[in-house]
Amino acid sequence: MEYSRSLSRLQRLCSKAEYCKADVYRKALKDLDGNASEAASLVEELVRDRYVDDARYASAYAREKASIQGWGPVKIRFQLRAKGVGEADISAALEEIDSAAAGSRLERLLQAKARTLQGDPEIRLKLIKFGLSRGYEYSEVNKALGSILKGN
Repeated sequence: MEYSRSLSRLQRLCSKAEYCKADVYRKALKDLDGNASEAASLVEELVRDRYVDDARYASAYAREKASIQGWGPVKIRFQLRAKGVGEADISAALEEIDSAAAGSRLERLLQAKARTLQGDPEIRLKLIKFGLSRGYEYSEVNKALGSILKGN
């Protein structure tokens, strides 16, 4: 595909959804048959025209994963790093997440999981593993478990 057609296609994509620079670069590289220099200049043009903004992407990604998927900050940070988003953008995005809402979300997740583990002798260990796999810190999981296991 030629440069201008790829640019138009990526502009359409980026106007419909948020993408990070690394994702757009991969798409451009595929469109341009592996021409790395053209793909890099295409990405820079999209960044300059504000179609692509890693800070905006990180913010949207963190909000979505925290509120819809129930992910904790550890998992969100890890996934954004894997996408090549800068640490400053990641930190700013994570600051936007409401920590009180995240704590209540964690409790709801753990309560739902605890109901599926009724009578299991390793319930505490399994709930800790579950909370950690969702991207929450051990201290947060342990604190939430205190109130959940008292009720059981």
